[in-house]
Amino acid sequence: MAIDQAREAAAEDEVPVGAIIVAAGRIVATAHNQREQLSDPTAHAEMIAITQAAAALGSWRLEGCTLYVTLEPCPMCAGAILQARVPVVVWGAADPKAGAVETLYRLFDDPRLNHRVEHTGHVMADACGRILSEFFRKKRNENRK
Repeated sequence: MAIDQAREAAAEDEVPVGAIIVAAGRIVATAHNQREQLSDPTAHAEMIAITQAAAALGSWRLEGCTLYVTLEPCPMCAGAILQARVPVVVWGAADPKAGAVETLYRLFDDPRLNHRVEHTGHVMADACGRILSEFFRKKRNENRK
């Protein structure tokens, strides 16, 4: 479902990242990047999904939730995940330019912080990465014309 959200983002000319949040076996949030549409630099898929899940659950504490996202969270999103107390994150493609889970930073494992996040990365990484690669290849080709 997160990959479907990423495809939806691409169709809207947004960087194709998708996220879903599951609580107690039910989906409480589905989101994709909307930075261009909302003119909001914080409108990453994870941020929107966290806001939706908090509203659906009536609490900012997303304990008992699992966040699935197609791209390794950036520092902003990793920080929001930590603040929301999301206990589990499953992510797809690594982000060599902004990854804050294992690529550039390891925020979820930092012993100085008061919350830890169980995380599994590189899940369906090829499929997640392919959507991003195709999107940026198309963008580069459009800019050449």
